[in-house]
Amino acid sequence: MKSRISGTGSYLPKRIMSNRELERIVETTENWILERTGIRERRIADETEAASDLALPAARLALEAARIDANDLDLIIVATTTPDMFFPSTACILQAQLGAGQAAAFDISAACSGFVYAMSIADQFIRNGTSNRALVVGTEVMSRILDWTDRNTCVLFGDGAGAAVIEKTKGDHGILSTHLHSDGRLWNLIHVPGGGSRIPPSISMLAERKQFIKMKGNETFKVAVRTFEDAVNETLKAAHIRPSDLSLLIPHQANIRIIMAVAERLGIPMDKVVVNVDRCGNTSAASIPIALDEAVRQGRINDGDLVLFEAFGAGLTWASALVRW
Repeated sequence: MKSRISGTGSYLPKRIMSNRELERIVETTENWILERTGIRERRIADETEAASDLALPAARLALEAARIDANDLDLIIVATTTPDMFFPSTACILQAQLGAGQAAAFDISAACSGFVYAMSIADQFIRNGTSNRALVVGTEVMSRILDWTDRNTCVLFGDGAGAAVIEKTKGDHGILSTHLHSDGRLWNLIHVPGGGSRIPPSISMLAERKQFIKMKGNETFKVAVRTFEDAVNETLKAAHIRPSDLSLLIPHQANIRIIMAVAERLGIPMDKVVVNVDRCGNTSAASIPIALDEAVRQGRINDGDLVLFEAFGAGLTWASALVRW
């Protein structure tokens, strides 16, 4: 018994923020952003949209693609670093919105690696017989935790959600393997210091702008390239395949320079790599499921294709998964 992805969906907020618009907000230029990140624009949620509001249309599209009803779900996992609130979980709020009364629901926090982490958890639930049909969602409203005076971070991120229905199956197709890693010693490369129990909300915390993302960009870039490459090689070795055997690589959409560097090191041509960072920016846990849904709806994934997911995020965390479509 294994699991397979039977339906995907995604949602992007209507508002598009271009690099030109950012030029009017922070000291930067369109060319500076494009050359260093590959990002031309990103989507920004409106004031009424929380993480569950972005997740809902993505989840509904995934259910529709899988041809199942919300009540057929027995598990909902939401990966997010920008939940609606500390508690209850965004997964429980989404469960109520969907009317999925039979499902267990919970959130996980693994930053940009969150969707692959959540997919791996769902896969284990299905393999051990605890679950039959799971909904896995990555949803982020990153614009709420951005310091719009910090050009090193505010230009990178966008908002959005992606979802996948994962069901039990038999045979050669499905999720072949998942690989999860973390190194907590590097937690301070990317983090939001304030707002939790260590530095709770206060006037001084807000004045020091500790409620926003802090990132050591150059150090993060170097670690990201190395761990991306290691994650792919680990997955290929486990499956006894070569990079040329892959039909498609769907990486976390952090930075085009990172994506291209990893593809070059592995000898994977860019026409086999899904890229939407230019239009979406870094949507954290939502980036892989959004890219996956776009690839599915564009007809880039066919029956029997080998598809590899790879992600890297705060924690530090990194993860990969190999799927036979």
